[in-house]
Amino acid sequence: MDDNKLYNALLKNQKERQGPSHSEGEARSEDNFRKERPFAGVEAPRRQLGAVQGADSERPPTVYDSAFSLELIGNPNPWSREQLREKKIIYPGMPDKEVMDAYRELRIQLRSRHGEGNFAVMFSSLGQDSSSVATAYNLAAAFALDSHTSALLVDCDPYNHSLQNLVSATLGAGVTDFVADRSLKIGDILYASGVARLSVIPAGTQASSAVELFSAVRMRELIGELKNRYPDRCIVINAPAFRDNTEARILERFADQVVMGVPFGEVTGDEIAEAVSLLEADKFAGLVFQE
Repeated sequence: MDDNKLYNALLKNQKERQGPSHSEGEARSEDNFRKERPFAGVEAPRRQLGAVQGADSERPPTVYDSAFSLELIGNPNPWSREQLREKKIIYPGMPDKEVMDAYRELRIQLRSRHGEGNFAVMFSSLGQDSSSVATAYNLAAAFALDSHTSALLVDCDPYNHSLQNLVSATLGAGVTDFVADRSLKIGDILYASGVARLSVIPAGTQASSAVELFSAVRMRELIGELKNRYPDRCIVINAPAFRDNTEARILERFADQVVMGVPFGEVTGDEIAEAVSLLEADKFAGLVFQE
């Protein structure tokens, strides 16, 4: 599907969700844009509104327009190509074309498997090292390469803090804090990544009670809200190591697809088969073999 057809399908999907009118209490698309901006600790990029609609305009359009909405995703401290290369983050024109092509192929396969519309994919390692966030981040970055798509990485591994090394913003409150504290709003846990059209939500500080928090109703409400806000958004959920953590099994329920990482030399065929058998059959999307 080319970009124009994809955009038209996404726009049609959004209109069908909205219906002919908005009932009392239902959030409109422009209200959702406002609720999610600015990022935590960052003022709203009003100059972007002027750049798209004119200097005197302050309101987003009432009809969904991906070209406009994606301009609202600020990137106040973008990574340079040198920084991206140093941090091993994929980017257009990178020297290692094989790595870029591998992520693009994974993106294509996940899209084809799901069909039109947005979706959430969970990534979890089958190895003993719980740090899978680098692969999850690059998968989200691969979705963000599409000019008509935004991506959101939701880090749900509270035992590893490697995400801070990959983003240009200083991270604070995250998923577990949001679920534990109803006074927090989505904008309080949403951060710019340093990569265009890619936002991140860190795991947060409540690691000791992560199992209970991920099982809470508010967690389900959070993921549901994130999935339903934009028809052009692909969500990547980074989970702790699948075989060693209960959290990964809990987080599976929020994903439309599940991809598992297989570290080289750490996992046997029987262990892979056992892990896959624990998933819902229609959710398993494949394996990523990691060096």
